[in-house]
Amino acid sequence: MPGTIKDKVAIIGMGCTQFGELWDKDVDDLIIEATYEALEDAGVEIKDIEAAWFGTMASGVTGAALAAPLKLNYIPVTHVENACGTGAETLRGPAFAIAAGVYDICLSVGVEKMKDTGYGGLHTLRLQSDKWHPIYVGGGTGPGRYALAATRYFSKYGLSPEEGKRMLAKISVKSHHNGARNPKAHLRIEVTEEQVINAPMIAWPLGLYDCCGVTDGASAAVLCRADMAKNFRDDYITIKGSGISVGPSWGKQKEDYDYTFWPETEAACKQAYEMAGIKNPRKELDMAELHDCFSIAEAIATESAGISERGRVKEDVDAGVFTQEGEIPINISGGLKSFGHPIGASGGREVYEFYKQFQGKAEDPSRQLKNVRLGLAHNQGGHPGRFQCGVTIIGAP
Repeated sequence: MPGTIKDKVAIIGMGCTQFGELWDKDVDDLIIEATYEALEDAGVEIKDIEAAWFGTMASGVTGAALAAPLKLNYIPVTHVENACGTGAETLRGPAFAIAAGVYDICLSVGVEKMKDTGYGGLHTLRLQSDKWHPIYVGGGTGPGRYALAATRYFSKYGLSPEEGKRMLAKISVKSHHNGARNPKAHLRIEVTEEQVINAPMIAWPLGLYDCCGVTDGASAAVLCRADMAKNFRDDYITIKGSGISVGPSWGKQKEDYDYTFWPETEAACKQAYEMAGIKNPRKELDMAELHDCFSIAEAIATESAGISERGRVKEDVDAGVFTQEGEIPINISGGLKSFGHPIGASGGREVYEFYKQFQGKAEDPSRQLKNVRLGLAHNQGGHPGRFQCGVTIIGAP
């Protein structure tokens, strides 16, 4: 099919570090750990890598931040950054390069050492490298921006504050239930709906358990031409579609911007679905990893990706549609909410979850899904009104 990378690129090895407050490891340690897990998994050596893509927002400046710890021998290394959507870019670059016939085997690595930067979840304006960082200009906090989305969603679809909070609590309970059984997750704790509802308030209606943590970690993938994949393993996966969408950032200027739908997610999904040949994501996808930096983000992303109808996600949440036993499990890994969100690593980590599920190798057998053939990884940066979104569709060969 012209204009598609469907089934032209395979992922033959993946690695992921423990996510958490990793005070005893630096950025190089995390890069090496994730990369060498991926290399060993693929059965290749670092000398076999022809080009690499490196994703980070604050833990490295150029491709040298990857080449130095791995001792890459003068190969092309591309540093990509798209805020919290950086991870999707680390996979998109090598996938398109391989599909174009430029390389046979490439490496994708995403990393972030968030704890060492002193990053706080309640930042407003922030200086980085003696310049105003464009994401933060104009004030406001991450929780504050998403709180606007939550309150607007409640108002638009007629949810009382109690109904809205209960819906968000069910999402967080699910995330923590999944993450508590994931050995590599950061916040491995079960919570109840009442704990979520009564937790300390961060930005109403988002309480402590509605917000993801500040996390360190890395993920890596080895990609190759699909027609080569069987030389390395039988249980590889292929990329079915990829989409990237960056909005015009006018959410703060448009009076009619209502916060309840992510146009960037819709556009990126449309690109990826068309490439993959997906007509009905609700029926065709077996699982999805959605960018749930906040509980309301999962709810709105579910609708924006076409998995739930607009304004109907609460019905699906109440019915258990997105639980492990449900129609389409969402964030079986624990999501950003429980697994953690080291910015550059999250997009790759989402694909890592599908990779392990497809192979029947979920780290805890109690998390293993059945008959996983097609999945969606949704990785989004910025805030409502100013998003950069990457979507990757992966599946069985």
